[in-house]
Amino acid sequence: MVFGLMLVGMMASAIGAAVMKGRIESRAEPEDDEIDYVAIFEPRNVASTATAFRGGSVLAWYGGGTVDLRGATLDPGGATLDLKAIFGGIRLVVPETWRVELATIGLFGGAGDGRDKSRIAIDGPTLHVTGLAIFGGAGIVSEAPDLDAATAPAAPAA
Repeated sequence: MVFGLMLVGMMASAIGAAVMKGRIESRAEPEDDEIDYVAIFEPRNVASTATAFRGGSVLAWYGGGTVDLRGATLDPGGATLDLKAIFGGIRLVVPETWRVELATIGLFGGAGDGRDKSRIAIDGPTLHVTGLAIFGGAGIVSEAPDLDAATAPAAPAA
């Protein structure tokens, strides 16, 4: 009975995602102080260079990706970023010194901060991460070797 209800819920969610894919769009440029990124049935990797990042929202619905904030500066008043991972995943890459507070709800999913806590600044602005993870998740890290390799300058030819 429970398995049947879960299966119906998953199918309804997939249909909903397919319908919404054409209706919801990401709206933000790398330099924008507020972001609105959407990944439905696709990967999406974005990097912010905001000079006063205030937050925004990220939706991964049967999709996923990375939001790289290492090139951004937090607004002095802090920021709030709302993450929703529904059968998807979000990797949030932040500078190692940023203070991050998690206030998320997980249903067969969750969010976590995997950074070295000894490097986090004691004072300064805070990034408040709110959101929901349903059969999905979000992870906060400070290193992303795959992104660094993709953006590294090519070695000079010999």
